[in-house]
Amino acid sequence: MTIGERLRRLRISRKLSQEEVARYIGVTRSAYSHYEINSRQPVYDTVRKLSNLFDVSIDYLINSDLQDHEPQETKRLLQLWQAMDEQSREQTLHMMHAMKQSNSKL
Repeated sequence: MTIGERLRRLRISRKLSQEEVARYIGVTRSAYSHYEINSRQPVYDTVRKLSNLFDVSIDYLINSDLQDHEPQETKRLLQLWQAMDEQSREQTLHMMHAMKQSNSKL
């Protein structure tokens, strides 16, 4: 998957327009559109802003092989995580930490 495909999926999953994303990262809608269709690559500072906006790692955005070689379970977990709102993510993290602690006591 390319950076453009990831950006488009992330933007759509968060119900944002290209204009809203472009405004957040400080570029024109046209410039952002070129990122999604892979005709231009964003500079590092722009990738960092996109990473912050979409709450994903920079590695996730730029590494075309990252998701393609992950186990199926990891892909499913990532999709679920990306679909969650902030409160759900916090609750999930709290639950996972509690599960980890109880497993380490066994």
